[in-house]
Amino acid sequence: MSTTSTAAEGDLEGRIRDYLAGKLGAGSSLALRDVQRIAVGWSHETWLFDATWTDGAGTHTEGYCLRRDPGNALLRELSDLGVQYKVLLGLAGTDVPAPRAYFFEDDPAILGAPFLVMEKVPGVCPSPWGRQGRQFYAEAAARGVLPLSFTDALIALHTCDWRSAGLDFLGVPGAGNDFCRREVATWKSLIEQAEFDVDPILTDTIGWLEANAPATDARPWALVHGAYRTGNVLVHNDRVSAILDWETPVIGDPLYDVAYVLSELNREGTELLSNLVDRDTFISRYEAGTGIEIDLSVCDYYHVLYAMRSAAFWMSASGLFSTGRNPDLRLARTAWSVPVVLNQAARRLGY
Repeated sequence: MSTTSTAAEGDLEGRIRDYLAGKLGAGSSLALRDVQRIAVGWSHETWLFDATWTDGAGTHTEGYCLRRDPGNALLRELSDLGVQYKVLLGLAGTDVPAPRAYFFEDDPAILGAPFLVMEKVPGVCPSPWGRQGRQFYAEAAARGVLPLSFTDALIALHTCDWRSAGLDFLGVPGAGNDFCRREVATWKSLIEQAEFDVDPILTDTIGWLEANAPATDARPWALVHGAYRTGNVLVHNDRVSAILDWETPVIGDPLYDVAYVLSELNREGTELLSNLVDRDTFISRYEAGTGIEIDLSVCDYYHVLYAMRSAAFWMSASGLFSTGRNPDLRLARTAWSVPVVLNQAARRLGY
């Protein structure tokens, strides 16, 4: 995991220390160690550190993860740290592996922007797109433990009682094809804000999605992550220790996540789903663990939707850089991905 120097963020580090000292009642005894800004992710700045302090009960050391909204990051219109905080609070009483949420502040006077403080969960998060990451997942697949844990974490997500967890605040879709139409509208709005030239394939794709949205009444609603894949989970001792990146959770069709796992968008140079799990193993274990039958025709619809969603994602990313709103060079390289995913959509639509 690459990191950037925190030297230029010295004032921010001091303000983080002061904030936590007040929240923990640690006073001047609190010190931060191993502060790192993690150079991964697109939507929020992410900082990892350990805090040590002394009180009447002795000396304490806890690991923390802080996510801050810089205001010019990807998915800024769709991703709210306050929503993430409430989702993580709700998941604390379930079997879903997720970080514990501690504090959320929307007052920019504290750290200059809204931020969320949560547990630093042990584990690594190799990128499935790089050579080292692909090797990591290939070796884990051969050992056989992580593929099952990866599937089981999704089972836990889709079988958790989201109403009891208080997650109905995310909005519960109506009957029929309401869920699909909501998702198309959400990502269509991001495209409209991206200031990109009109693309005929994308226009055709959106029209097809709106006209062919399937009914999803055959399955119970579930908490849907929206981007469940390797690269969005922490791995510790060959098991998923936490699901990360809760930017776009919704209550909806669990096959939306299943299709994301099945998608060719999330693997490279391998038939293993998400570079990790055998397709037949995933399907049989998921169906047995959830009692949900995977309808591949509905997944095919979601594959087209994910191509459209990916185009929206990359259009928004490259637009942020080209208009000078975000200098992150990673965003500058994303424009080339737009025709790639639109080509996938075109093939699925029979071009």
